[in-house]
Amino acid sequence: MYSNLQTIHSYWAYLVLLVLIVATINAFSGLASKRAYAQKDLRIPLFALIFSHIQLLIAIALYFVSPYFDILANSGMGTVMKDATLRLFLVEHPLTMVIAIVLITIGFSKHKKKTTDVAKFKTIAVFYGLALLLVLSRIPWAQWFSA
Repeated sequence: MYSNLQTIHSYWAYLVLLVLIVATINAFSGLASKRAYAQKDLRIPLFALIFSHIQLLIAIALYFVSPYFDILANSGMGTVMKDATLRLFLVEHPLTMVIAIVLITIGFSKHKKKTTDVAKFKTIAVFYGLALLLVLSRIPWAQWFSA
């Protein structure tokens, strides 16, 4: 079960990353060109929001069936915090990704309340841009490219 969830989590992460990049670039592009906020400009960040929330659900399931979680349960947080790999997979990666998804959620909610096109693009650009930076900072790149 663990390996299946890990595979799904990894492949879905490519989708999330792609849609998040597209949503961020689209927002900055709309902001720079001062174009009207169209239906596609609503859908792209919405897909990023949906895909990231699905990824969160997959990740929560993966977290609790992971062998890393067994180490945490058996050894305690002190052991985890002393080991860089365990700390990455049990603390840094999950916490950073949750913060990124919270930023995506807040950004999408706030942008809907904005009345001008520039304000909508700016809100998405800022919140999704920060989320993208967080996601890129905590992807376990070595493991991703070895799979």
